[in-house]
Amino acid sequence: MILLRHGQSEFNLHFTATRRDPGIADPKLTELGHQQAEAAAEALAGERIRRIISSPYTRALQTATPVARRLGIPIIVTPTVRERYAFSCDIGSPRTALMLAWPDIDLSHIDEVWWPAIEEPDHQIEARAALFRGEMAALPDWRDTLVVSHWGFILALTGQRVVNGEILRCDPTGPAPEGILWRQPHPSVVKP
Repeated sequence: MILLRHGQSEFNLHFTATRRDPGIADPKLTELGHQQAEAAAEALAGERIRRIISSPYTRALQTATPVARRLGIPIIVTPTVRERYAFSCDIGSPRTALMLAWPDIDLSHIDEVWWPAIEEPDHQIEARAALFRGEMAALPDWRDTLVVSHWGFILALTGQRVVNGEILRCDPTGPAPEGILWRQPHPSVVKP
């Protein structure tokens, strides 16, 4: 399957500059983020994609939309591929608000509040990624799937860190990553 991290969001822009949580719930894409989404749609145009799975966060849906439009296939929304809940950007929009913003996407199967109320521990997102890996591996056409997701979920699924708009291939039938390093020491910290 193909994984795509959402384009740059308003949160990413501010957090990268300050390393502080700017308090933006369910942020939208920046202009650069929209450009990254369009570039991903262009890059994926020649792929044999028959299914697009997206997180319910606005930034993921905004990233998935150009790809879906270009390929002429619907977006399947599942909270399973959502971001790890750790910052203000991980507070989502209620289903009713998403339904108003995305009337052409079926959201009837998700809960009104589909994100957790407290920070998600490492083992929980790793278990969620393992569940998704198993579900995808059981599908005979997993190679034809694009998953639009987030840094934390993609890290839990693959063990790899990706930047906004980055595309990564993942074989769900292969081994899951071991010993995921969630927090890296700051480069200024010198080990003895």
